[in-house]
Amino acid sequence: MTRSDDRAMQRALALAAEAAADGEVPVGAVVLNAEGQVVGEGRNNREETHDPTGHAEIVALRQAAASTGSWNLEAHTLVVTLEPCVMCAGAILQSRIGRVVFGAWDDKAGAAGSMYDVLRDRRLPYRAEVVAGVQKDAATALLREFFEQRR
Repeated sequence: MTRSDDRAMQRALALAAEAAADGEVPVGAVVLNAEGQVVGEGRNNREETHDPTGHAEIVALRQAAASTGSWNLEAHTLVVTLEPCVMCAGAILQSRIGRVVFGAWDDKAGAAGSMYDVLRDRRLPYRAEVVAGVQKDAATALLREFFEQRR
């Protein structure tokens, strides 16, 4: 983990908190370029947009591609508060993200080492480095509080 990862995770946690305040599952994501600068960010917005692909990772990847002028984000890092799902893992691989940093594990739908390991599957033509558990406690607490309020 780098200092840029830590700062980006702080921003991702802030985006996740914004999502929760709007009734969305609290997940935030930030895309960093090779210099550690933010080129894209997003938060879950499925309820707001009525879009099943409105996951934080997808929103951040779209913004990063638009701001860089390229779908190929090979030299970039995605920092996200929750382990990516299968859909997001596919999008991450399609965008050629080289590195994924996440906070909380998703034991029900995670695709970066818990349920599945799509991001590092050797059968696929492209893989990403995965760094797990960055600010895990803060990310987990946001999710736990959100779902406890819903019960």
